[in-house]
Amino acid sequence: MESQEAPAVSAKISELTPKALIHHKYGRTACYHIEEVKQHVENDCPGLVIPQQFRSLYRCHLDLPDLSFTSDMFPKKKDAEQAAAKIAIEKLGIHSTPATNDLTPEGASYELVARISGLFTDEFLSSSHPLTGHFGVAFGAMREHFGMIPISAITTCDVKVHNLCKVINSKAESDPRLVSSLVLNAARKCSSLCTATDELWIWKEAPYSPEAMASVINRHSESLGCVQIEALRIPCSLEENVEALTLDVSNEHYYLDLIAQKLNVKDSSRVLVSRTIGKASSEMKVYFPYPEVPHFSDSSSGLMTSSEGKVSIEPIINQRASHLSGQDIYGDAILANIGYTWKSSYLFYEDISLCTYYRMLLAKFPDGHYKLSREAILAAELPTAYTGRSNWKGPAPRDLLYVFCRQHKLSEPIFSITRINADTSLSVTLRKSNSSKPTDEVDIANGDVSDVGEKNLDNSSIFRCEVKILSRRLEPIVEGSFTDTYRKESDAIQCSALKVLLWFDKYFKQLDMPVEVLSSSGHAHGIIVHAENLSHEFAMRSSIFGSTKNGNLRECSSLESFCKYYLNKKEENGMVVLNIEGPDSGVFPSPGSLICISYAVALVKIGDPVKDHLEGKDEFEFEIGTDAVIHQLEACATQLSVNQSAHFVIDMPSRDLILAAAGDAIKDLSKLPLYNCFLEYSVKVLRVPEPLEDRMEKALFSPSLSKQRIEFAVQYINECSAATLVDFGCGSGSLLNSLLEHTTTLEKIVGVDISQKSLARAAKILHQKLSLNSGVPTSIRQTVLYDGSITVYDSRLSGFDIGTCLEVIEHMDEDQAFLFGDVVLSSFCPRILVVSTPNYEYNPILQRSAVPTMEENTAPCKFRNHDHKFEWTREQFERWATDIALRHNYSVEFSGVGGSADVEPGFASQIAIFRSSFDAAETYSKTEDPSQPYELIWEWADRTPQPKSQPTIEVEVERSAESVRSDLGEMNEERLHLGMKRTRRSSPPLSTATEKHKPKDPMMSHSSRA
Repeated sequence: MESQEAPAVSAKISELTPKALIHHKYGRTACYHIEEVKQHVENDCPGLVIPQQFRSLYRCHLDLPDLSFTSDMFPKKKDAEQAAAKIAIEKLGIHSTPATNDLTPEGASYELVARISGLFTDEFLSSSHPLTGHFGVAFGAMREHFGMIPISAITTCDVKVHNLCKVINSKAESDPRLVSSLVLNAARKCSSLCTATDELWIWKEAPYSPEAMASVINRHSESLGCVQIEALRIPCSLEENVEALTLDVSNEHYYLDLIAQKLNVKDSSRVLVSRTIGKASSEMKVYFPYPEVPHFSDSSSGLMTSSEGKVSIEPIINQRASHLSGQDIYGDAILANIGYTWKSSYLFYEDISLCTYYRMLLAKFPDGHYKLSREAILAAELPTAYTGRSNWKGPAPRDLLYVFCRQHKLSEPIFSITRINADTSLSVTLRKSNSSKPTDEVDIANGDVSDVGEKNLDNSSIFRCEVKILSRRLEPIVEGSFTDTYRKESDAIQCSALKVLLWFDKYFKQLDMPVEVLSSSGHAHGIIVHAENLSHEFAMRSSIFGSTKNGNLRECSSLESFCKYYLNKKEENGMVVLNIEGPDSGVFPSPGSLICISYAVALVKIGDPVKDHLEGKDEFEFEIGTDAVIHQLEACATQLSVNQSAHFVIDMPSRDLILAAAGDAIKDLSKLPLYNCFLEYSVKVLRVPEPLEDRMEKALFSPSLSKQRIEFAVQYINECSAATLVDFGCGSGSLLNSLLEHTTTLEKIVGVDISQKSLARAAKILHQKLSLNSGVPTSIRQTVLYDGSITVYDSRLSGFDIGTCLEVIEHMDEDQAFLFGDVVLSSFCPRILVVSTPNYEYNPILQRSAVPTMEENTAPCKFRNHDHKFEWTREQFERWATDIALRHNYSVEFSGVGGSADVEPGFASQIAIFRSSFDAAETYSKTEDPSQPYELIWEWADRTPQPKSQPTIEVEVERSAESVRSDLGEMNEERLHLGMKRTRRSSPPLSTATEKHKPKDPMMSHSSRA
């Protein structure tokens, strides 16, 4: 291995945050108190009469000895704390030292000498620095090396020393041996310190004051007794297994001396220590012997020249320990969680088991952190689709990608967002990076993406995201350039992050993939692979895990032998189902829905009745159809109804995965040969929450049924040149909002609903699109929202050109649906009424993702939504529509979207189109009730002057409007006249039975993917 000295370069150390500066100055005496302040949310929708909610802001009070500081209010608690700390450091004149800002290697060398010298002073001994714990041991009466501190203790405990070494030589980031050499050289330049010729100790030449020594001894004089701490030995040879060992720690024994004995080195000064592994709050580190060769070489080869002129070879690197720590580790190593901390003056320690080690290895896989966070190592898989925050379980893809990059010492991912205006095709790119950025760039690397995209001012915009992964040296590794677009910026980020993770997951399973295959594999996923840089970053991992001959990763096929042993068992889909228990409840999971199961996994050996429990959860939720669990588990769960259970067996996964899940059983399993072993799963379906209706439909239709229904309505709007529209049961305004994105003849749109919460949401969406985004071309001049029941008449909604009621009546009781039909056709009297409702006969396809057999068709099927009061068959819907049409002199024809009228079971969403047989004057004379019970919630009107209509039309408008002014209130007279004039066209005849199901265009008969 080469040991050339890296060129010295100027580096920049991250500047300390205000809280960190306060902590360095005041330690635990600094107290932060958070005050929550409720604040009214400003109404961002003018004219909306519904009161808005409160939001929480936070103010921080920082108490220091004899002083107190208060911050302004912030949406996040951590921002308030940092603001209070910033006020304190500004008023107290606290500044970071030059060593934490820009430094040259020469300046860092000078600072390092000063820092090392400052550690061996009376003032330092009175601090709460972790290194004082080592001083407490060094001053022990029975200590052989009295007052001496091993260099590794300094490099481990003092972050500033380590950072200065990285500025002097960039290789110090990954080489603890180099850090020790730099510290030793700096100590030799300190006139007040002493070092040994052939030892790695540092001590102060002059004695310390008795008071300082007594202070540090008393502070760290805990009574440990004799404590046995579990640690791990990681052999340098890949042929040897990692094994457990015990450290017998007591007051009489320095823990570094015990580790030195286990490593077979002379004393604790010959022990090198890696940086902390895992959480910064832990003390988990790798300990290994200092190589018995000088560090620096005069040649670029691996040969080393000692002081005696002898030539030696670079020591062998411990690949497993190096991969785990991200640093160069040599020889046999020990992994232990022990050391002194800032939080306590006592020695901190925790056991490390073999299971912990294998979980740390698993965490370095692209899907490892997801499996660990869900506590389902043998069940969970990284989902292949991000369908939104509501159904995603576990850490978000963006967070998973950040963790993956940190695990492998890569730079944080760079997300580049492109915003595209759907109407004008205008695109704006916002480069989002974690590095330095120009003024027109936005940094989200350290921010919270969960809210990004929720505040888009332009709802017509769509977003595209690109991702770049760079090395620590800022060399490109992979670049994800994806063409998919999303309505929300957060969705674009999350989906792009997931695609990169999935590609890395595929790569990690084939680390020995040839370069040309590697590149083509990336291109197939929209990813540009820089193969040379990628191979360099993961070279060590390839050497450890790339070979299929490695026993730790070899899979032992057991299903074949299992089926031979149990002659009546058969393998299907990679599993053998043993049995299914419990009655069929009829409630099955469906695509796009969340399912909650309980499961347990056991390791079983053929012919052995004893089962070793590995993993289990009383409740575990996942989304059907996203590959969020192993495929055998999903295949089994989807065959079960609620309260049914089953047992099945599968082949053994990798040995590492088994040991990561083993828990307390790992001591026995680590030595157990896995030949003729298999995993047995016991699973029970606990509940199947109702899936969101649109999610279930999206699983089978593209475009979704909701979009197809909107396209259907737009067709009729333009076909009859409608100028006014009322949406009965408008909800959150999805139809009204969508109409603004289509070219229509509409000039006035009105929505009515009984939910004020939904109406408030609709008002905000419509206001943003109509007012804040004036570039959206639309013919609409007025928009109104009312709060009221659609079964109650309001004269302001009479005589509209077209009325819509899409997927609403099924949310009412059946008698209310009949009442609505009578009220809308007898009182509201739109020229055209479009009503859609689910086709109950289509539910088996939606819920099973397959065309039902004759037997399945006869079985009852659940409704699509838990809020549905009923769902009608085609016969029931046609009977309802025909009856009310005959009673009120309307014609009716039937159509639908999703599926086909000519193929059973018809359309997924059935539609009735009612056409009035009255002319305008007759329509308005039918209802003379002037009542207006609806509450006006929000109204928008375009004040832009419009071109005048032709004089002949204006005269006719005045005459027509005069006769109905009392019934219509403030309705625009010109639009009223145009609507009345159009109603004089003859209505089409009532459709025949053979014409009722005939689709009018391909859009109406969109084929199902089922």
